[in-house]
Amino acid sequence: MIAYIERFVHDADAAAAESRPPDSISDSPTAIDSSYINADEDDASISAASKDFGGLRTAFPSAVIRPSSAADIASTIHLASKSTSLTVAARGNGHSVNGQSMTDGGLVIDMRSLPDTPTLFSLPDFHFVDVSGGALWEEVLDNCVSEHGFAPRSWTDYLGLTVGGTLSNAGVSGQAFRFGPQTANVAEMEVVTGKGETVICNENENSELFFGVLGGLGQFGVITRAKIVLDNAPDMVRWIRLVYGIFDEFTRDAEFLVTRPENSPSFDYVEGFVFVNSDDPVNGWPSVPLDASQRFDPRHTPPAAGSVLYCLEVALHYRHRDSRSAVDEVVEGLLGGLSNLPDLRFEADLSYKDFLLRVKKVEEEAKANGIWDAPHPWLNIFVSKADIADFDRTVFKKMLMDGIGGPMLVYPLLRSKWDERTSVVLPEGEEIFYIVALLRFCPPCPGSSTVDALVAQNQEILFHCKRRGYSFKQYLPHYESEEDWKQHFGDKWSRFVERKQRFDPMAILAPGQKIFCRTQQV
Repeated sequence: MIAYIERFVHDADAAAAESRPPDSISDSPTAIDSSYINADEDDASISAASKDFGGLRTAFPSAVIRPSSAADIASTIHLASKSTSLTVAARGNGHSVNGQSMTDGGLVIDMRSLPDTPTLFSLPDFHFVDVSGGALWEEVLDNCVSEHGFAPRSWTDYLGLTVGGTLSNAGVSGQAFRFGPQTANVAEMEVVTGKGETVICNENENSELFFGVLGGLGQFGVITRAKIVLDNAPDMVRWIRLVYGIFDEFTRDAEFLVTRPENSPSFDYVEGFVFVNSDDPVNGWPSVPLDASQRFDPRHTPPAAGSVLYCLEVALHYRHRDSRSAVDEVVEGLLGGLSNLPDLRFEADLSYKDFLLRVKKVEEEAKANGIWDAPHPWLNIFVSKADIADFDRTVFKKMLMDGIGGPMLVYPLLRSKWDERTSVVLPEGEEIFYIVALLRFCPPCPGSSTVDALVAQNQEILFHCKRRGYSFKQYLPHYESEEDWKQHFGDKWSRFVERKQRFDPMAILAPGQKIFCRTQQV
């Protein structure tokens, strides 16, 4: 129970806690009367919270808090503020890859413990759903699509992530070229700040906190609820993969599809990936077909094709009432002028829900063969349009020519769909930039040397980007020094620091990001 934490705080710095001047919130008896909060300190809970999906780091907390309300989280932060060193890390489904959701010796808040009672709101022009920050996006899918026929406009590829977790980063998938990332599709949030204040914020009310928290890496507050923008959900999806032998043709077509005029026919989803030009079952040709009945015939690849090939992945939404011929007409109209290899086209029709849960099947297979629980030294970066061709020549075609044991995503995004008031940073340059996601899966029980080599290769890629003078930024960033963080945020660094001083002046929150050091007092 929480009594353990109170004992820890008092033992750590009882004198400082007694001498700290009260304020209007922390002086409230109800704010620190936390005897009802559930806190686990058993070995199993501590062990589970000491690691994340990345599997590269461990950090053992003192206790795992299982809140039942935002008030519980506020009370936990108040208690932490009574110590000179205690920190608090919000943990959703544990899918950080570099320890961002962990704390060494601090308190982990299990956001999945928050009760979730989704509530739909309808206005003349908009629909919203109000959900817990600890809800998984797949739960939002079940509630909104299956029960009400609505859907969020912007998703992530994998839906086993929490709402608060993706909003704290950005939330990117193939819909982002149309609607922006998930941070551009939230109307309002309830946030518990690093001062223990529970605040309702939106674009007009407490807007500095609202935009700071979006993409803020958990530095300014814990998202306890979010109001997500909805649209009418389609019934079906036409899912298509097109193969390319030349990177310039791949990028030209991808950019054409994501820059279609606002009211003209358009795909609803555009992504792409790089794959090895070989029969490697994980990295090569077999990774392209959409189901077991389809086969990749390498005889249709160009004789001069290099070490890697490219796949443009698109999807069109439609309703049951739409005729197949009408769907075909739209699809062929969009694909008609593209430069893909005509005999290497794969497509399937499936329900909208099955399409959104496509990565769930990958998860089930990975768990069955043991690689889901192995380390995942992932690297995600945004690269400017001006530099992406050189990145292909030097990284995809050379450094990664044998693959990475998982997807190598690359597809264009549009700067105008991102709100510069949020804490997310993008590479400098023109309207189009690219996301590159190297989603490595290690073999079961890999040796430390294997993992270290993959991490080293990630660092080599980042160093290469710096050496070549690319305009790029890490997405889901990880740095070890303040100087690196300053370079990451660039001219947004001073604003980021000001927000930290305003909303979490003692640097209690999200210590795993390694941006700020815990201070003893305000």
